[in-house]
Amino acid sequence: MVETTNILSPEELDALASGIQDGSIEADTGLNVEARVIKHDLTNEDSSLGVNVGAVDMINERFVRQFRLGLLEVLRTTPKVNMANVEIMKFGDYLKDLQPPLAVNTIRLNPLRGYSMVVIEPSIIFSSLDNFFGGFGSVIDTLPPGRLFTPTESSIIKIMLNVLFGSLQEAWAPVLPIQCEHISSEINPQFAQIADENDLVVVSRFASELGQGVKGNIDLVYPYSSLKPIRELLRSRVQTGDDNDTTDKVWSSELKSAAIDAELDVKVTLADIETTLAQFESLQEDDIIYLKKSEHARIHVNEVPVFEADIGSSNSHMAAQIVKSLAPLK
Repeated sequence: MVETTNILSPEELDALASGIQDGSIEADTGLNVEARVIKHDLTNEDSSLGVNVGAVDMINERFVRQFRLGLLEVLRTTPKVNMANVEIMKFGDYLKDLQPPLAVNTIRLNPLRGYSMVVIEPSIIFSSLDNFFGGFGSVIDTLPPGRLFTPTESSIIKIMLNVLFGSLQEAWAPVLPIQCEHISSEINPQFAQIADENDLVVVSRFASELGQGVKGNIDLVYPYSSLKPIRELLRSRVQTGDDNDTTDKVWSSELKSAAIDAELDVKVTLADIETTLAQFESLQEDDIIYLKKSEHARIHVNEVPVFEADIGSSNSHMAAQIVKSLAPLK
């Protein structure tokens, strides 16, 4: 038997109770009533501390440019490919919205960890098939869920994957050199288990349009665990930009070459005066207009003041010597 001993006497306990009731003694001073409880599941990966989707967006932009050109060479038609925002979600949530049959391709992107997935909707495949054989990109309206792709359709899928692999390797090159490898193909995404149902995946969706307004999606799905080990590399690419990107340098050089011969209207202004319409209309031959000459003349390019200059002559020509450049107008 354990005996309990009261630290306070009955009189002290009564005085304490009375003080709490009349408010002279504060209550609950040892409890933090402002604390908030946040539910945390240790089995789920936290995406808030991981992959910078801005870097994936930059990779996707380069991919779209290369992919359009690749499809144009193969299909001899101009495709429209637009990227949607990159999303991070549970793999199970992504699978819920998919309806077979689909061209579900498990791929490996060395040296990234694990397997990724490329999902192509059948409307894109049939439209590409029709374009490939000289048609206008028509499409089959509906397909039964268990319908398999024919050998010819599978060949078109393989051609599209080859274009996609080449474009993806070009897009990743400034960040990390990768090699794409095809692992397996399915028609039901449930059988392509690149991650567990509760694992996070990074989904890049490309809305594509081929032929006669035929639309469909091509999804590129990375397991979150494959990008997380290189998150610092992805973050640094966003911070430093792509100044070393060979493609951007070529693009800048071509833009400069295209714009260098553009014609500009250049005007040199010695001074400006303000007058009224009545005074201007009353001007006669031999009238003198008085003005205050500025220290320098001003050179306008397409009506925009760009330089200050001194006026003089060079050989038998009037000339303007640039003194300084002007700050751009805000």
